Amino acid sequence: MAGMKSLAKDTAIYGLSSILGRFLNWCFVFLYVNVLKTTAEYGIVTNLYAYMALLLIILTYGMETGFFRFANDKEEKDPQKVYTTGLISLATTSTLFFVLVWLFLSPLSRLLGYPGHEDYVLMMALIIAIDAFTALPFAYLRYQRRPIRFAAVKLLSIFLNIALNLFFILLCPWLYGIHPEWISWFFDPDFLVGYILVSNVISSGVVLLVLFPEIFRVRYRFDGRLLSRMLKYSFPLLILGIAGIMNQTFDKMFYPVLAGSRPDAMSELGIYGAVYKIAIVMVMFTQAFRFAYEPFIFARNKEAGNENKKSYSEAMKYFIIFGLFIFLAVMFYIDIVRFFMPATYCTGLKVVPIVMLAELFFGIFFNLSLWYKLTDRTQWGAWFSLFGFAITAVINIVGVPRYGYMACAWAAFVCYLCMMLASFFIGQRVYPIKYELGNALRYTLLTAVLYAVGTLVPIESLVLRLAFRTVLLALFLIYLFRHDLPLREIPVLNRFVSRS
Repeated sequence: MAGMKSLAKDTAIYGLSSILGRFLNWCFVFLYVNVLKTTAEYGIVTNLYAYMALLLIILTYGMETGFFRFANDKEEKDPQKVYTTGLISLATTSTLFFVLVWLFLSPLSRLLGYPGHEDYVLMMALIIAIDAFTALPFAYLRYQRRPIRFAAVKLLSIFLNIALNLFFILLCPWLYGIHPEWISWFFDPDFLVGYILVSNVISSGVVLLVLFPEIFRVRYRFDGRLLSRMLKYSFPLLILGIAGIMNQTFDKMFYPVLAGSRPDAMSELGIYGAVYKIAIVMVMFTQAFRFAYEPFIFARNKEAGNENKKSYSEAMKYFIIFGLFIFLAVMFYIDIVRFFMPATYCTGLKVVPIVMLAELFFGIFFNLSLWYKLTDRTQWGAWFSLFGFAITAVINIVGVPRYGYMACAWAAFVCYLCMMLASFFIGQRVYPIKYELGNALRYTLLTAVLYAVGTLVPIESLVLRLAFRTVLLALFLIYLFRHDLPLREIPVLNRFVSRS
């Protein structure tokens, strides 16, 4: 249990920045959908950030995981050399990327569908270049087991971004309405989408400055042979990452093209992009878990014995349990969202349970990925992601013209379900781990029953409906505490019970 407690502690601290930050940004969805003039404008935001997610994966090219792999290598005596070698590589490629975008800005803007908005594309490129470079300093903090510093920098970026968004999206339009002469020299009320990007550029730049100690207070050593080994190890992870992010963003990048025959494709994308953000709660949990899990599995792999596999199995068990709990919590209280979202967006809420389960499958797939990372068979990750991308592309291409964004949601569901199952069955042959499948099945059935009861029982009163669903959620927790998380395993509660 010592390993699980350490993992849980780090997950909680990393989650402070990941979950809180994503939650606050999630809240901004409700600001954007209420302030931006049309759903199509939010469609532009959705489209641009989908491209950013893909390009960020390409420009980090699996270097984070590669760094953890070689920094923890028993044969590698200088982890700092691994870090600085990777840092020089990322600095070179990020700079080259931004210069190329700047040189070919006009044709790239036309290609992406934003002629006349070259400023959007240039700001997007700058954000990507900075974030790709700073990914490794953040990984270095995780390697050093400095979650407090990691969380502090992340939270600084998040709160600064939020403050800038509030300034440009709320305060400036209000001031412009009463005293336009005060701010007209720098503020354009028709440039709200651009100010979302401006806020991101500033916050990313500040993060770069704050991370200077991790960038400059290190002894630089570059090893070309080591970089070659890192790239060889990480290249399949790059393919995995590209295919993986395409699974997440293909619909948002190409929806305007695939839905070209529909009445208003960009407006539909705006609706889908907004309601999809609700499911990001599951992504927050997976991301927080990932930050702690990758260093955990590579560090544990140094130790011998079957205790490692037992720890991996327990980590999977609790990930599934809490993932299902999050699913129920979001779905049981989704009616509250309707108070903060215009009616035009609420029509898309029917995709939320589908996308939530899809993201849970993806989180399980990530947990399963340890078998090919620990055995240096990272090419399997690429194959799984390409397999999933093929499913995503086919369902979107065939389904979007007829069914719109519902096809996007089901594509994600089927994609991640198939990837999860494929990784499990193949992984059990290569690196067998005795996962508690019976336990996972019990919680899945419990979740299904509670969800069915909570959503199918007709209760007109919102207050009574939420109260009823709260009771159902409490039943899930009672089952959890009775069977898999006894009070004696929680020090604070244990002391409280002992005193009682």
